[in-house]
Amino acid sequence: MQKNITATIITLNEKKHIREVILNVQKICNEVIVVDSFSSDATCKIARELGAKVIEQKYLGDGGQKAFCEQFATNEWILSIDADERLEEEAIEFLRDLDYENGDADAYSFRRKSFIGKKFIKQWYPDRVVRLYNKSKCGYNTIGEHGKVETDNYVDLDIDMLHYSFEDFGVLVSKADRFAVNLAKVRYAEGKRASWYDPFVHGFGAMFKGIISKGGIFGGIHEWHVAFASAYNSYMKYVIMLEMQENEK
Repeated sequence: MQKNITATIITLNEKKHIREVILNVQKICNEVIVVDSFSSDATCKIARELGAKVIEQKYLGDGGQKAFCEQFATNEWILSIDADERLEEEAIEFLRDLDYENGDADAYSFRRKSFIGKKFIKQWYPDRVVRLYNKSKCGYNTIGEHGKVETDNYVDLDIDMLHYSFEDFGVLVSKADRFAVNLAKVRYAEGKRASWYDPFVHGFGAMFKGIISKGGIFGGIHEWHVAFASAYNSYMKYVIMLEMQENEK
């Protein structure tokens, strides 16, 4: 049973994922909006064939692009989902019964199960994200590297999204440098500055958090791989910030 919810999806060359994510959200949403950053593959063609409304827009950043989607939604309630995410069947059934329109909350958060290939990453769970929200009462931020719905009036739901984060560990490693550079630039632009010891403190902290605090030590060798990658990402972010500070002198 579909409800008066608009699913919004931002894309760039998501041919691999777009069919599955649209079919997934159509189990509950009566409208699907795809905002595409001029894909060179069949992303838009597949989306249109499945009945989605497709708008092309130069990438505005994660939050900016998701905020841009909101104006095209004919429903008040929006389900924002990435192309590499899916709602579990239990989550779909729960949302069908949820009386969100008459509730007091402006938004709802889901837990997110992230995978590298077929490996569930324990230390990244529950990774809560607010994704179902009333666009008249709240919406996405438009500044910063990572977008999020800005509201304090939300309810945590005990349902899960599946997040196919990376195809394999090679992709994780290849993207680590880009993540570090982008995050360093964002923090620097926000006025944050680093001290000489920050790469070591934050790198070690990221490793400790993944392995010990988040229980990765019990998840197998792939959890150690993820923790090392997270430590490297955090270490390099502060190294890059230090370099930017030196260059401004």
